[in-house]
Amino acid sequence: MRAERVFAYGAAAGLLGDLVLGDPRRGHPVAAFGRAAAAVERVLYRDHLGRGALHTAVCAGGAVALGAVAARAVRRSPAVSVALTAVATWSVVGGTSLAREARTVGEALANGDVEAARRRLPHLCGRDPQALDADGIARAVVESVAENTSDAVVGALVWGAAAGVPGLLGFRAVNTLDAMVGHRSPRYRRYGWASARLDDAAGWPGARLTAVLAALAGPDPRGAARAWRADASRHPSPNAGPVEASFAGALGVRLGGTLSYGGRVEHRPVLNGQGRAVHPNDIDRAVRLSRRVGWLALGAGAAARLLVKGRSS
Repeated sequence: MRAERVFAYGAAAGLLGDLVLGDPRRGHPVAAFGRAAAAVERVLYRDHLGRGALHTAVCAGGAVALGAVAARAVRRSPAVSVALTAVATWSVVGGTSLAREARTVGEALANGDVEAARRRLPHLCGRDPQALDADGIARAVVESVAENTSDAVVGALVWGAAAGVPGLLGFRAVNTLDAMVGHRSPRYRRYGWASARLDDAAGWPGARLTAVLAALAGPDPRGAARAWRADASRHPSPNAGPVEASFAGALGVRLGGTLSYGGRVEHRPVLNGQGRAVHPNDIDRAVRLSRRVGWLALGAGAAARLLVKGRSS
C-alpha cells in the first residue's frame, strides 16, 4: 500500500477514534511525554537560551525519532502501518475533548449558571474566569475553540501528511513543549525561547490552512476573508491571529479585546469589528465549524500527498 493511502486510511481511523473515544482518562501518551519533558527539564534547566534549545532538541527530537523507528519497524505491513498511523493520530489530536469542554461551558451558560461556567473555563484556557460575565466567557470559549482547532487538530494532520507518524508525534511534542515552557515568565523567558519559536514555525502552515478552511466551511466566507485580511496581523500571535480572525468573520462575531491572564490584563485588538458580541449559543456554532474544518483538513492532507506522489511518479 502506498504511503499516501496509509496516511489517509490511518488518519481517518484516528479521527474516528477520537470522535468515538475521545482522550483516555488515564495513561494519555501526551501526558507521558509531558512527564518525560519535565524530567529532562529538571536535569538541564538553567536560565540560558542554549540550555533551553537543548531541552527542545532532546524532547522534540526524541518524539520524532520514536515515530521514525516505529514507522520503519512496520513498513513492510500495510495493515500494521495503517494501525500505527491511526493510533498516532488518535493520540495527538484532541478535537473531541475540545468540543466536550466547550459544550460543557456552553450548557452551563445556557442554564444561567455562570459560576459553573467559570469553574469549567480553566479546562479550556488560562484566563481569569472571575473577571468575565456570561458573554465574556462565551468569547473566551470561541477563541479557544478557534485556536485549538489549529493546535489540536489541523496542525497535527498537516505534519502527518508531510512526514507520517514522525510528523504527527513531532508536532504534538513541539506544541506540548510550548505549553510547558514557551511562555514569558521569569523562569522561562530564556529557557523556553527555543520551544516557543519552534512552535511558531511548526504551527504556521496549520494555522493558515485552518483559516482557509474556516472561511470555506463557515456560514460567511467573505466575512472570514475580510476579517483575516484586515485584522489577523494585529494579533500578538502570528498563528492565532489568522485562525481567530477567520473564525470571527465566518461566525459574524467580534473576538479579541481586553482579557486577563494570571492577574495580568492585556488589551488585544478587536477581530472582525463589524461583527456582533459573542453570545453563549455561538459556542456550539464554533464547535460545529471546528469539526468541519478538522475533516476538511484530513481531506486536504490526503489530496496533497496524492498530488505530490503523482508529480514525482
